Amino acid sequence: MCPRGSSCTLCSNMSYLNVEIKARCGDPLFIRNYLLSNNAEYKGTDEQTDTYFNVQQGRLKLREGIIENNLIFYERSDQAGPKNSRFHLVKVQDATGLKEVLKKSIGIKVIVKKRREIYYIKNVKFHLDVISGLGSFVEIEAGNMLADLTQAQLKEQCNNYLREFGIKDEDLVAVSYSDMLLTEMK
Repeated sequence: MCPRGSSCTLCSNMSYLNVEIKARCGDPLFIRNYLLSNNAEYKGTDEQTDTYFNVQQGRLKLREGIIENNLIFYERSDQAGPKNSRFHLVKVQDATGLKEVLKKSIGIKVIVKKRREIYYIKNVKFHLDVISGLGSFVEIEAGNMLADLTQAQLKEQCNNYLREFGIKDEDLVAVSYSDMLLTEMK
């Protein structure tokens, strides 16, 4: 979420707006090459475990990785294409302890394991994800965390990269990885 890395205190426990797109990715190499040839800043590859918890509204997940370790609450509509996501992010020092408390108090909904490459071009964050049990995906997140941009400007940034990456409407994903895994488990 924050390009400053895990030690950023500015972004801890604050609310932000992202306009996001998630799509199936048949050619991650094309997108990786596009990003690198357009001077994207590569932040690294993270092996992440997202543990989703049972909540009455929105989504609550604990992300455990080498690059990112956060408790994230977010609300986002399930729709294909650009969608608004309002989120609160809290940096986590003791993920194991926090996970145990949340597990005992509200229960685990589902666990998502992924390999994620992280890139930035200005205020836009790109993920090239491989999700265990689901396949390859690309995520585009245009956020106002580091830029004073309107919702319309963030949406246009996402639409621009949709065109640049050649993403088709049928590749767009409306739901979260957690929802996709829950559907697969049924």
